[in-house]
Amino acid sequence: MFRFTIVLAAALLYTSGFGATPEVIDVEPVWSGHPVGFCLLTVGDTQYLGYYDASRQMTVASRKLDVATFTFMKLPSHVGWDSHNFIAMALDSAGQLHVTGNMHASPLVYFRTTRPGDVTSLVRVPKLVDAAHERRVTYPRFLHTPDGRLLCKYRDGSSGRGNDLYDVYDAKTETWAPFLHPLLDGFGEVNGYFSLPARGPDGAYRIVGVWRDTPDAATNHDLSYAQSRDLLHWETAGGWPLRLPLTMHHIDIVDPVPAHGGMINGNTKLDFDEEQRPIITYHKYDAAGDTQIYAARLENGTWVLHPVSDWKGYRWDFGGGGSLVFEVRLGAVHVAEGGALEMTYRYPHGRGTWILDPKTLRAVSQARTVRRGPRLPCGLSRVQSSFPGGAEFSGRALRPS
Repeated sequence: MFRFTIVLAAALLYTSGFGATPEVIDVEPVWSGHPVGFCLLTVGDTQYLGYYDASRQMTVASRKLDVATFTFMKLPSHVGWDSHNFIAMALDSAGQLHVTGNMHASPLVYFRTTRPGDVTSLVRVPKLVDAAHERRVTYPRFLHTPDGRLLCKYRDGSSGRGNDLYDVYDAKTETWAPFLHPLLDGFGEVNGYFSLPARGPDGAYRIVGVWRDTPDAATNHDLSYAQSRDLLHWETAGGWPLRLPLTMHHIDIVDPVPAHGGMINGNTKLDFDEEQRPIITYHKYDAAGDTQIYAARLENGTWVLHPVSDWKGYRWDFGGGGSLVFEVRLGAVHVAEGGALEMTYRYPHGRGTWILDPKTLRAVSQARTVRRGPRLPCGLSRVQSSFPGGAEFSGRALRPS
């Protein structure tokens, strides 16, 4: 087994504008044999970290922002070789900390404090609402309703056969109840890979995503969209009501990309142009079979598909299950300073930031790189490893075996 450790650093805790020096605090050595998401949560004057330590044990640490020392809580859960098992945390309205993670089609792993904000009081809670729907949990996320209630979103099932459920927490009774059971339903035939609801400039929430037929990532298809004012009632971009649960046949199809059409979950991004029109960026194969980045924009109530890139002879021919190494990474189209539309991209033959034509959304030039915010200390880019030769592997991501 390959193993090495790095130092987890909480950086940029205090900044006072451009040129400020960030404060860097070493916390403790952590597991880095494969990439898996940690969590940083700062609320008020308190900061919480959720991570896996050097022995792969789930750990939560907290500190006051004016203190450099942490209080640690080791939880009875250890991560294996699975990059899906990220950690999520949130505070409810009563100040209790909620922690979940280390799951990939696994029984629920969830902890909650019994004393507000005190990580040493974290205890395991066996279920949220219904244990029957919490035996194969993946992708837990927390968010809040417009009126401040805490929601927990997760997938029940597996890749190709899963539903997205949302539960709501009552801080007074300290109990969870169904909120959307489910929001997305694959009826045992597909599952949706959708973004967490994001609030736009008009106050409405939006989700975008794809549907997958099997665990094979190549079977992603049908770029889709839905919007809501209250997270309970959903509609198309044109305002037509959608009955729940949302399915592949009852949702706003933005681009009917077929399976094996070059589209993948995790590379669908949403933002808005200067007229507050939603734009979804994604990639698929063009008529020649090459991978291209596209932007779908809502124009006069209709989704218009715009090719952004014009790559020749490049095709990311991905497939299979598990954690994949992404050859292509793309950002959302956003309005930059000065009003230009920009988006970041990376693929094997280049990377950077494109400036897009505001009408065609075609990439017309590269943006000049401008560093925003303070520069990180050089020491943070050097791997600190107890494994012989570990620093030599700092740029490589190990895939689960």
